Amino acid sequence: MSESMISNYQTPLSSRYGSKEMCENFSDGKKFSTWRQLWIYLAKAEKTLGLNITDEQIAEMEANKDKIDFQAAAKEEMLTRHDVMAHVHVFAAQCPKAAPIIHLGATSCYVGDNTDLIQIRDGLNILLPKLARCIDRLSKFAEKYKALPTLGFTHMQPAQLTTVGKRATLWISDLLSDLVNIQRVRDDLRFRGVKGTTGTQASFLAIFEGDHEKVKELDKLVTKMAGFSRAYTVTGQTYSRKIDCNVVYCLAGLAASVHKVKFLKSN
Repeated sequence: MSESMISNYQTPLSSRYGSKEMCENFSDGKKFSTWRQLWIYLAKAEKTLGLNITDEQIAEMEANKDKIDFQAAAKEEMLTRHDVMAHVHVFAAQCPKAAPIIHLGATSCYVGDNTDLIQIRDGLNILLPKLARCIDRLSKFAEKYKALPTLGFTHMQPAQLTTVGKRATLWISDLLSDLVNIQRVRDDLRFRGVKGTTGTQASFLAIFEGDHEKVKELDKLVTKMAGFSRAYTVTGQTYSRKIDCNVVYCLAGLAASVHKVKFLKSN
């Protein structure tokens, strides 16, 4: 796998239109290094709560976090038919001392879903300042051309005179609504957290010998380490896909607003 394929999200759309920072955010490099970071968070939290995990094991994991052998992982995945287990095995081979405690008590969605949420959050954080700058520039544009006449439309047909600045205020109004919606969705995002295979935390209750308070604290510690203030209270194997829908809805709204700008600009 080439360096560009690892560090950039690859689709025809991304190669034509995606920004460097957004492609990096959704790249395999970001994805799999985040998996490893999540395993480090888990080990640190489990050690804090009394499991037999050493500083040496954690240091070994941290030293190898970004040394991902993608070719070895691809070969391992052909054997295991499982992407997470393939990366567990490759990471364990690089960290022989830490091997017994990597992914301890966790399920695949611990790294998969939590990484998705991190990438979504970071992606929205990339988008929001760009949208705010767009609104600011359009505001200046509207003020500059507030008295410049142009033809207005109804039902996409020529109607009456308006001004270029007035038309721009319509775009601004829609984009402000999009900004609010995207901020709300970003702020509402939570972490999946440490929930186990089906959301019951059974595996963690087992390794903590039935201590419910330690399992709750484990969830809180890892959530905080990942930069989230809250985790979802209940999940199944995955966090609710309604969350993904909410993100897509607000992005679709932004796309509709921008499409309207493009259409009217062309007329």
